[in-house]
Amino acid sequence: MIDIVKEYRVALPAWIDDELADVPAVVPGREDRMRLVHRLADRNWREGNGGPFAALVAERDTGRIVSVGVNVVLASGVSSAHAEVVALGLAQMATGGWDLGATGLPSHELVVNWRPCVQCYGATLWSGVRTLVVAGEGPELEEITTFDEGPLGADWAEQFEARGIEVVGDVLRNEALAVFHDYRKAVDEADGIVVYNARGGTA
Repeated sequence: MIDIVKEYRVALPAWIDDELADVPAVVPGREDRMRLVHRLADRNWREGNGGPFAALVAERDTGRIVSVGVNVVLASGVSSAHAEVVALGLAQMATGGWDLGATGLPSHELVVNWRPCVQCYGATLWSGVRTLVVAGEGPELEEITTFDEGPLGADWAEQFEARGIEVVGDVLRNEALAVFHDYRKAVDEADGIVVYNARGGTA
């Protein structure tokens, strides 16, 4: 009999409880939801769990927070454990199914601190969310952090829209870039921060 690993576990870090202690269950404003994402992203890399990335899933119309996610690639040893994947998976567990757009559910939106990488693009596309809210898009993320975001097409937003997923961009863009710059400065000053990417390289 072949002896194989039969499961893997991806979980949020323990410090999440501390960060969410003062956050109300309902955060009605999109900018306020993005501020929470930036806060989580900034703490995440400082704690060593993964890159400076975070996401949340909220009910679009009420602002009720359904889940949050941070990048836990380093903490879990799982390359797919990106913030969006974690947030979407936890939201699907919370709602009881794989389709966040299922009949009877409120419309959900994913809020993330930059345009999704090629992996998270697909995960978002199939998740059932009705809205994707991003802090920004463009080459700055890769230029600042040196992460490889993959070969995403120039029409990425149009493809979401064609499938009924509204894309809202440039929500607190400068704040996202500030987190990336802080991360890069720390990478340049210390040997202990790993910049992983699709090629397995480091900064």
